[in-house]
Amino acid sequence: MPPIRRLSDTTINRIAAGEVIERPAAAVKELVENALDAGAKRIEVILEGGGIQRIEIIDNGCGISAADLPLAVERHATSKLTDEALVRINTLGFRGEALPSIGAAARLTLISRPTGQDGACRIEVAGGQISDVSPSPGVRGTRAIVADLFYATPARRKFLRTPRAEGEAAARAVWRLALAAPHVAFRLVTDERVLFDLPAQDEAARVAALYGREAAAALMTLEATREDVQLRGLIGPASLSRATGHLQSFVVNGRPVQDPLLRMGLRLAYRDVIPAGRHPVAALWLTLPDEALDVNVHPAKTELRFADGNGVRSLMIGAIGRALERPVSLAMAPVASPASIRPSLPGFAPAPSTAARGFAERELSLAAAPQARSLAQTAPPAFAVPPAPTPEPAPAHPLGAPLAQILDTYVLAMAPDGALVIVDQHAAHERLTEERLRAEFTEGQIARQPLLVPVVVEFPPMEAARLLAETDVLARLGLEIEAFGPGAVLVRAVPAALRQPDAAGLLRDLAEQFAESEAPLALEAKLDAALARLACHRSIRAGRRLQAEEMSALLREMEATPRAGTCSHGRPTFLRLTRADLEKMFGRRG
Repeated sequence: MPPIRRLSDTTINRIAAGEVIERPAAAVKELVENALDAGAKRIEVILEGGGIQRIEIIDNGCGISAADLPLAVERHATSKLTDEALVRINTLGFRGEALPSIGAAARLTLISRPTGQDGACRIEVAGGQISDVSPSPGVRGTRAIVADLFYATPARRKFLRTPRAEGEAAARAVWRLALAAPHVAFRLVTDERVLFDLPAQDEAARVAALYGREAAAALMTLEATREDVQLRGLIGPASLSRATGHLQSFVVNGRPVQDPLLRMGLRLAYRDVIPAGRHPVAALWLTLPDEALDVNVHPAKTELRFADGNGVRSLMIGAIGRALERPVSLAMAPVASPASIRPSLPGFAPAPSTAARGFAERELSLAAAPQARSLAQTAPPAFAVPPAPTPEPAPAHPLGAPLAQILDTYVLAMAPDGALVIVDQHAAHERLTEERLRAEFTEGQIARQPLLVPVVVEFPPMEAARLLAETDVLARLGLEIEAFGPGAVLVRAVPAALRQPDAAGLLRDLAEQFAESEAPLALEAKLDAALARLACHRSIRAGRRLQAEEMSALLREMEATPRAGTCSHGRPTFLRLTRADLEKMFGRRG
């Protein structure tokens, strides 16, 4: 065996560079974090060739003195760490690894001038070789230039992606940091193209600038506190989702992170209201004591360890869940209007209202509306018209007044501002039913209705066994079943709210629901899945003709029901077409 020997400092730094600086985006992140820690009020980031060819960061922070420049590029030398127990870390950087790691893998130049120093000074590091400090022209602050990244570690360089892909990742890193520090002006230039140039602004304005004003206009404010943990931010309604999670931002104590616990909390909060495979839109800021957080988990410092991770996740899920339960009238309001946060309609009541019974079971008499009955009977099958004249929608009713039913499936209404609202009657009623069942369940237990003649449902033996294993879960939902010989299940009672359900079809759907996941579902997930399935069976179907009173009742209850913007499967329950939307569709505007 060869003798054991100490590695040279240059080799050690090159090895460390592989952990800390794995791509241009990591170098950009570390350098911008240094600028923020230096108290910069304006930061400019310039990228060439995706950051592989050149990275330049210019800030107006406190600067580095000529005497400290050699220490700045020395491994494990830092001015930020005052608590060597690593318990209270309140800066973005603290390891003292970034600059020497970059200098070991690239050509690094630092030009800095602190307050009180007559001129700027520079130091260069190329492949780990450090130059002497020399005078240089420069203004207050620091200018960091990284050229020819990974030239000294060609094995790492050949694994980089294309300059375009690396540039997008680097720009994304700046995007996250700009969101985390809205009080700092940011300018990002890539290959001589300005991607954004943002002034110092508040959080909402920074989100609007980086998320896009169209998406930001739909966001809802969020604020919650539990003990010494504070959560605030902006989240999208259930109707606003994306194919990827690129419009999600998490900032913990001023640090942008991509922590799995926070991502999971966000996903769980939205799991009942958006379709599988879609991602919510959110910008969240979390503040908690430094000692309740361990940031010394990963070299990139993008993952954290919370002293009370379950408490943080519970706070997120609860706060977001409450925000999503705002009625449609609030979900449609812009976030910039504080007055819109307060409901103008009565809260959702567990017991179905007279109007709700009307559109659900046709219990309202049409004797007082012979004109409506006549029009409904004579209108073409694809288009049902309510009584004329159409009532003027009240300002408190954002979904407006019904105009017609299209294809016996969609309710067309006019909102107070003149916009057209199209409601999917089955999807909407499915959500209303689920919320009613959920309210009954929360209050105690869903009322059950014994069947006069129990129903026997045949299953393959494995499916029957799987369903019977969930007897206790189904009992809590008002569904009473028991084994009835090999491969058969006897249904003795169903939830009373279902009125006249297809017990066999319902049971088969529930069996499929429990079998969809390969991993065992937690009790809460099972209950949620079963509630959604029960609601689907209870809801009015597409293809059923509705009368004017039923359409109006559907709109009114949607406005007063939590999470009515999407159905139990996460699909939208209504679409809204403004005048601008219609003009664009008809080519009247660009």
